[in-house]
Amino acid sequence: MEDQTQQEQVSPQVQARIRSSFDRQGLMAHLGARITQIAPGRVHIVLPSRPEVTQQHGYFHAGATSAIADSAGGYAGYTLFPENTEVLTVEYKINLLAPAVGDHIEAVGTVLRSGRTLTVCRLEVFGLQNGRQKLVANGQQTLIRVNSPER
Repeated sequence: MEDQTQQEQVSPQVQARIRSSFDRQGLMAHLGARITQIAPGRVHIVLPSRPEVTQQHGYFHAGATSAIADSAGGYAGYTLFPENTEVLTVEYKINLLAPAVGDHIEAVGTVLRSGRTLTVCRLEVFGLQNGRQKLVANGQQTLIRVNSPER
């Protein structure tokens, strides 16, 4: 999947659908997170460091780390979903591998398998500081595709 996602791009319609959905997420706005890359089956979300997203020792809070990982995976799956459908997380597990430090952290969601109903994604979060990248968390997520509510 990784080689494929580096070469392909999603359509402008899918980009717009993902960005519109992301912009409606109050938590992502509250945290100050932003989408930086959208490819088929892969999405990157960046969260800049600031006191409001840290814990008592100055590291990025596990809640902020896992929230952007969950969203990155969800939107990675959503890139492969048909129009008039939505994405919801069924479950996810995250392992915190190292203190999350840096100028910012970056979550990368990558689809491992996209099915008709359930999709499974790999979640990775990297701390980036002074141009150096360190894996600080990884996990796995299951998503469900649901029909869009009629409005």
